[in-house]
Amino acid sequence: MSLLSSSTTCYHQQLPVFFSSSSKIRHTFIQVAAPTSLSFNPNWLVLVRLPHKNTLLSSNTSSPSSTAAHAAHNNNGDVSSSSSPSPSPSPSSSSSTTSLLSFLCPLLNLFSGGEDPSQQRNDVLEVATTSLSSFARLPWGSKALLTTQEDTVIHSSQPTMRLQLFEFEACPFCRRVREALTELDLSVEVYPCPKGSARHRDMVRESGGKEQFPFLIDPNTGISMYESGEIVKYLFQQYGKGKKPSTGLLESTLVTGWMPTILRAGRGMSLWKKATPNPPPEKLELFSYENNPYARIVRETLCELEIPYILQNVGEGSPRTKILLDTSGSVEVPYLIDPNTGTLIGDYKNILSYLFQTYSLEANADA
Repeated sequence: MSLLSSSTTCYHQQLPVFFSSSSKIRHTFIQVAAPTSLSFNPNWLVLVRLPHKNTLLSSNTSSPSSTAAHAAHNNNGDVSSSSSPSPSPSPSSSSSTTSLLSFLCPLLNLFSGGEDPSQQRNDVLEVATTSLSSFARLPWGSKALLTTQEDTVIHSSQPTMRLQLFEFEACPFCRRVREALTELDLSVEVYPCPKGSARHRDMVRESGGKEQFPFLIDPNTGISMYESGEIVKYLFQQYGKGKKPSTGLLESTLVTGWMPTILRAGRGMSLWKKATPNPPPEKLELFSYENNPYARIVRETLCELEIPYILQNVGEGSPRTKILLDTSGSVEVPYLIDPNTGTLIGDYKNILSYLFQTYSLEANADA
C-alpha cells in the first residue's frame, strides 16, 4: 500500500511505505519496501473512517454531557475539562497543543456526523492508520525494560494492589502514561473516560476535584495525581527498580504523540450512544502493549463502550508473556478474557464484534 506525500510544517520524517496487515506479527509489524519522504497532511482526515459525533474535551462546566471543543492544558499539556482553576500553561508545553486542538476538534466534529463504530469498517484503512500510528511512536510503548536474569519472573516490585488509571484512548498525554506502564510491565485497572462519560468522569471529579486526564490512583501508597509527566516520574520512582523512562518518552509526546490521535481520527474519544449504561459485574482482562497496532483498535472500542478492564501489559521481553501463552496457546495480542461470559478470544476483529454485540443497549434489552 502506498501512502500519499505532501509537505507541511506539522511533521516530517523518513517513513516506509508498506505495512503488513498480518496479526501474526507482534513486534515487527511494519515491513519496509522503500523509504519515501512522508509528511502529515491534515487533509488526510477526510480519508479516514471517523467516529460518531464528538469533541476531544467537554467544556468548562460541571455537566459531563456538555459538548464544546474547548481545551485547557496544564504544564504537562494534559487534557482538562474542569471548572476548577488550573495552572497557567507554559509556552513551551502548551502553545503547540492548543493550536492543534483548535484545528483538530472542529474538524473531527465536521466529518464525524453520526457514524456508528459498530458497523463494518474498511479493514485496509484500519490497519494502515493504526500501523502508521504505531510507527510514529516507535520505540516507546513496545518493550518492557528488563535487564537482568532476575527479571525473567514477574517483578517483586509489582504493586500488591493494582493501580487505577482514568484516561481515554485518544488522549496523547494518557498515551504517554500507558507507554510508561508498558515499559514498567505493570498490570493496571483502566477506567475509560470518553467524552460523554458519566460514571468514570464523575469518579475523577469526586476523587481529584476536577476533570483532567490522565488521573492515577495508587491504593498501595494512597497517592492520587494528575499531570502525565509527574505520573510517569512517580511510576518509575516507585516501581522502576532504579530504571528511568526510555530516552525521549516524555519529550516526544508534543512532537509525535498526536499522530495516533490524528491518524485514527479520534477513535477512542467519545462514548458510543448505544453503549450499555451499566458496567459488567467483573472487569474484563486485556493482554496488550501500548504500541501494538491491533491492540490499539480494541482499546479504542473499550473506551467508546466505557468498559473498565484490567490491562495486562505484555511488551517485548515481558515475563507476563508466559501467562498469555499458557492461557491462549499463543503470544499474539490483543487477547481478551471476559469472566462475565466465560469468553476467551483473540484477533481484533473477533474481539470488536464480541464487544459490540455483548455490551450494547440492544444486547442488554434482549437479555
